[in-house]
Amino acid sequence: MSATDQGLLTTPLFSLHNNLGGKMVPFAGYSMPVQYPLGVMGEHNHCREKAGLFDVSHMGQVIIKGNGADEWLETLVPGNIIDLKENRIRYTTFTNEKGGILDDLMITKRSDDIFMVVNAACKEQDIKHMLSHMPDHLDLIEITDRALVALQGPMAAKVLARFVDGVDEMPFMSYTEAEISGVHCYISRCGYTGEDGHEISIPASSAEMICAALLAEDEVVAIGLGARDSLRLEAGLCLYGHDITTDTTPAEGAISWSIGKRRLEEGGFPGAEKIIRQIETDDIDRLRVGILPSGKAPAREGTEILDAEDNVIGVITSGGFGPTFGGPVAMGYVKKENSEIGTNVFLQVRKKKLEATVAKMPFVKQRYFRKPKSK
Repeated sequence: MSATDQGLLTTPLFSLHNNLGGKMVPFAGYSMPVQYPLGVMGEHNHCREKAGLFDVSHMGQVIIKGNGADEWLETLVPGNIIDLKENRIRYTTFTNEKGGILDDLMITKRSDDIFMVVNAACKEQDIKHMLSHMPDHLDLIEITDRALVALQGPMAAKVLARFVDGVDEMPFMSYTEAEISGVHCYISRCGYTGEDGHEISIPASSAEMICAALLAEDEVVAIGLGARDSLRLEAGLCLYGHDITTDTTPAEGAISWSIGKRRLEEGGFPGAEKIIRQIETDDIDRLRVGILPSGKAPAREGTEILDAEDNVIGVITSGGFGPTFGGPVAMGYVKKENSEIGTNVFLQVRKKKLEATVAKMPFVKQRYFRKPKSK
């Protein structure tokens, strides 16, 4: 990774972004494209209809080597890593002793190691966290010589299959390694848009060449951070540091589904006592929910949520206009007693009190790939 004159890091695709007319902004210490000439709305709709290519090289890529790496990881995360099958992926979280979320991440079990993708803003602290708890027989390798891109949308797998046979038949949350244009790549069927697609880890020296080849396909356009945010918001997906933080637990963040039955029975991860109690007894004071403003004005992060008596019952953590949904969408935390779907609430936007409703997420149906069940 190189740096700009402003002291920001750049990804291996920095020149490509500029050549494509990307509007570059600071993000998690990197210079990243927020949009291209097509614009946020056009990019969002194109991803929902065809395929979009995202640069996510600012994310952290890490390998854990050594016998028992999966068992050790279970001392830091509540996900079921021991029972994860080879070449399968699991979404989980690092938690602290109070049950708060330090980061959310993807863990892939490979034949002889563990491959992890962590959030850009958290990768330095995540690595320190792991190293401070790591036994001598394990090794942590931070990958700094590979780009990471996401090809997302209903036509994404079809496009990638032109370069790699069989990737369109990969199960959701699975992993493989293959050559793209003669370059060895890590390919995962997952993403952050609610659409089908893959994430591809590419040697940095070949990243621009491979991305140019993908963008040359008629269905594919480059997509920036702006549309990435609106896509994930419509899909009801959390943004770390906003929708989940060290002050929220998996139960409060509505991601209890990421904790397997065995882990709830055995515990053994930071904050286990509190997290397990909250999940088993529904003992929480607040819950992350979807919020639908009734008008056209979006509810931005930090907007207070009120009840009919003007009592503050929560706060918006993410909000904006949903192009596919066709109106403003948001998510945030409300008191548990106000969290039932259909509950009428109010949003304090500037000096106005606007009507809204607690709503089910996702706002737009997730379309992850599922193999048809055999009859």
